[in-house]
Amino acid sequence: MDDLVIRSRRAVLPGGERPASVSVRDGRITAISPYPSGDAAAPAGGAAVVDLGDTALLPGLVDTHVHVNEPGRTEWEGFATATRAAASGGVTTLLDMPLNSLPPTVGPAALAAKRAAAEGACAVDAGFWGGAVPGNLPSLRPLHDLGVFGFKCFMSDSGVPEFPPLPPEELRAAFREVASFGGLVAVHAEDPASLAPPSGGGYGAFLASRPPAAERLAVERAVRLAEETGVRAHILHVSADACLDVLEKARADGLPVTAETCPHYLTLTDEDADGPAYKCCPPIRDAANREALWQGLASGVLSCVVTDHSPCTPELKRGDFATAWGGVSSLQLGLPVVWTAARARGHPLHSVVRWMSEAPAALAGVPGKGAIAVGNDADLVAFDADETFTVRAADLHHRHPVTPYEGRTLTGVVRATWLRGAPAGAAPAGRLLTPDPRSTQDPCSTQDPR
Repeated sequence: MDDLVIRSRRAVLPGGERPASVSVRDGRITAISPYPSGDAAAPAGGAAVVDLGDTALLPGLVDTHVHVNEPGRTEWEGFATATRAAASGGVTTLLDMPLNSLPPTVGPAALAAKRAAAEGACAVDAGFWGGAVPGNLPSLRPLHDLGVFGFKCFMSDSGVPEFPPLPPEELRAAFREVASFGGLVAVHAEDPASLAPPSGGGYGAFLASRPPAAERLAVERAVRLAEETGVRAHILHVSADACLDVLEKARADGLPVTAETCPHYLTLTDEDADGPAYKCCPPIRDAANREALWQGLASGVLSCVVTDHSPCTPELKRGDFATAWGGVSSLQLGLPVVWTAARARGHPLHSVVRWMSEAPAALAGVPGKGAIAVGNDADLVAFDADETFTVRAADLHHRHPVTPYEGRTLTGVVRATWLRGAPAGAAPAGRLLTPDPRSTQDPCSTQDPR
């Protein structure tokens, strides 16, 4: 006996968008059947029925790049606030980055502290990245065995002293070690020798201090190391179109290299940056660069769109672009931000779902997530793809109401979110996840460019 049936004339399934009824029992999808009409529309077998009509039904989003900051910097963000924001934005699974919490997730004891902080606090499901930093090479395999989804490392300064970058030889050693057990390395790719302190406090000086060449050189280095070691390497938050041909060649050469970008790089430009809410590393660049990133998504060179939600206290976001903390808070807004821009460029809703749900789940091996499919968790989103709203920071659920999208009109409203068939957001019903190696796959294999 099914517990719940959710119907929509716009169900976004792995094969595209079509009318469908999704049946749920014990938190999992048991069947996908045609959208009924006439007498067939009556509830069967006592299951509760939710008929969305023309409101789209999406799989819950999977955001593999979120800085929750708890424990240690919970005044910046925490699991309770971040996961409420996630549920409000249609995100049903997030993976927490190993910084900026204290301690960072670079050893088994730190992972235990992270899990203790998250247990019983999450409104959506959560998993954890480990970190690769100088001196923690012996901890990488134990962290892998304990269930982290991969290892984040920096080539340049991370912004926090407890998570330093890996020098070249230690970077190579980390790649080799992670390759030995079939793990995933996620790289913040900026070449430190190409970066410089900003020459002033304006956005132009900040942008010039982190040029596209810094990203390209670092991506080239990561690709060479992936070829040398055989590790699966994922390039985080690509902001510069100068990286795209390097990534395209790596894919053509059959290397296990993937890449993501973020909503702010796909929608904002340097001309928008009128205050520190826009500051992030790598930086938001010009309009031509933005359009090239969209081409990279359409071609599959970029496979995922994730938020890199990186909040801090309002005090740290004050000042100028030389001194303010770098990070964009957008966990609750990622879906409408991307959909607004994608629709304007002729991309269908099922492409947005592929970039923001299916491909991230495939990249990290998140079990039972990423698609409306029989056997998967019933993580579902009712999304009014035609309704507009104006962003008001005061309406956001992450800890501090700071966002570069304040006052913008966006298209697409999340009407409801279900986590394993139950309404998400009101209670801490999220589970702590570990990866399923059987579900790990090349996220580019999910791409079918229009």
